[in-house]
Amino acid sequence: MTSPILSASKIIKSFLNPTPITVLNEVSLDLLPGEFVAIRGRSGEGKSTLLHILGTLEKPDAGRLVINGMDTKSSSLSVLRNDTIGFIFQAFNLLDDYSVLENVLMPARIARKSTALGSPARQRALDLLETVRLRPRMDFSTRLLSGGEKQRVSIARALINDPKILLADEPSGNLDTANREIVHQLLIEVCRKEGKTLVIVTHDQELAHLADRALTLKEGRLL
Repeated sequence: MTSPILSASKIIKSFLNPTPITVLNEVSLDLLPGEFVAIRGRSGEGKSTLLHILGTLEKPDAGRLVINGMDTKSSSLSVLRNDTIGFIFQAFNLLDDYSVLENVLMPARIARKSTALGSPARQRALDLLETVRLRPRMDFSTRLLSGGEKQRVSIARALINDPKILLADEPSGNLDTANREIVHQLLIEVCRKEGKTLVIVTHDQELAHLADRALTLKEGRLL
């Protein structure tokens, strides 16, 4: 039997302000290599909080999280995160004063990889921009791009360090219908091609139906 690439066990997360509320109540989830999982739920149910905990951006109040065989309580989270996890956000989170290529290369630079001409990281960035159909825009400032183009840059950036897991928080939430379909198709296609585990938080029912598993977060429980 294939071992999970990520295993979350009995995750609990509460907030005290403005009123005490438990948003995650003993949530457990195993993700298999290459699996596409969609997580649905109403606004305020804690979907983004769960995604941030799975990506080690937030700490749970209780529970255990093991990623790629490493317990996050005893691992260097910044190294684990940069090597193993790629993030795609609804708001893109690009650096507007940098070019498309520089944005894609940023996680590689943070990981202290060479991004010089002829380096493996730069070649991967160019290949990824080709995959998301943006290589002709590589020298453009990201502030000049459309919303759909910005999200395609975000996909390439998330993949630059060849992570095993991709976490996407409403990746098409700011896009029109045409660009939404393009982003969905590209994201799923590239993850299938590269064997990535993909987790998407979404309100989009059509996207959820494309997943291997569609789960619902409701009243602190993952169903």
